[in-house]
Amino acid sequence: MSQLLLRRHKPFMAFWLARVFTASGFQMLTVAIGWHLYQLTGSVLDLGLVGLAEFLPRLLFMLHAGHTADRFERRKIAAVCQSVQALVALALLLGSSTDNVSREMIFGLAFLLGLARTFEMPATQALLPNVVPAELFPRAVAASASAMQAATIVAPALGGLLYAFGAQWVYGPATLLYVLACTLMLSLTATGQVLRKDPASIESLLAGIRFIRSKPDVLGSISLDLFAVLLGGATALLPVFAKDILLTGPWGLGLLRSAPAVGALLMSLWLAHYPIERRTGPIMFTSVAVFGVATIAFGLSTSFWFSLAVLVVLGAADMISMVIRGALVQLDTPDAMRGRVSAVNGLFIGASNQLGEFESGVTAHWFGTVPAVMIGGVGTLLVTGTWIKLFPTLARRDHLHAPRGD
Repeated sequence: MSQLLLRRHKPFMAFWLARVFTASGFQMLTVAIGWHLYQLTGSVLDLGLVGLAEFLPRLLFMLHAGHTADRFERRKIAAVCQSVQALVALALLLGSSTDNVSREMIFGLAFLLGLARTFEMPATQALLPNVVPAELFPRAVAASASAMQAATIVAPALGGLLYAFGAQWVYGPATLLYVLACTLMLSLTATGQVLRKDPASIESLLAGIRFIRSKPDVLGSISLDLFAVLLGGATALLPVFAKDILLTGPWGLGLLRSAPAVGALLMSLWLAHYPIERRTGPIMFTSVAVFGVATIAFGLSTSFWFSLAVLVVLGAADMISMVIRGALVQLDTPDAMRGRVSAVNGLFIGASNQLGEFESGVTAHWFGTVPAVMIGGVGTLLVTGTWIKLFPTLARRDHLHAPRGD
């Protein structure tokens, strides 16, 4: 019944579709930019530097992004950020149409893309509790995550196929998808946001960090994602695996990028119908360990189809951890703090993804592509064991809601 109510909830469906479109645009841009840059330079280090360029804005502006999400209307912030990303895609479209895309241009636009996503992420994360009632929130988290994964399945594969006809055939549709996302976000109705009136100050900007430090379960869940995925993420090296190890082309790269999302989407659909309500801590840590094992298996694989299967398992395990962490952080945080806490969470997610891509590129440059992935997978397993010791209450946590009296 609650799942039916969620599908009939018009504001949530508008939010969900906006997530589908913006995630699709980003995934198509990611595939095209990675392949475009590797064609231009042939450097695995440059693939890592693109991830660093996208991450730097989060490091520089994370606190301001969180304060903005608590002080201004979140749906309008998200719409502005999606407009900026549309302009990035449009610039790449015009540049590729005139054969005028350079290495430096890609790095500059990647920085601008990261800046827009820095402000978009805390706004959209903190917006969801204002869109759906509390009783539908855990299912809404899983359903919202499925939007990202649905896009990640179709968009990279489509981007890889379209790239065969020319880079502009990817950048053009990506521009349109961002415009559609912006339109839906502006049409959204949201209630219950507590707008802060105080100006930005050091105390206000750092409030999110202090809150996270005061909540061991929140700190443990956020930092687990940072260090586990930072070490275990190998997505930046997929162009190298597709071209040099698995001996496929852009279409194969698109399928490889889509494979984790296949597992993640299937798992998110399962969790939307059957949410995890007990033993949330043990299940989360187990899923992170499976993520590490799958990373090692992918690094050892020389079979394209086995690599796809392993990436499906990797995506499903990551989705379990992501849904538990996302619901736990939002449910343990009061609305007036959600923007700033989501911004810190966004920094950690950005570090685990974009900075993880930089780490993968540097490690591959030093030790080789396959050893870099192996080192990352083993590192994820070591982090999992260490965090179980450092955060025992999180490892034993039963329910998503905070224990009574916390």
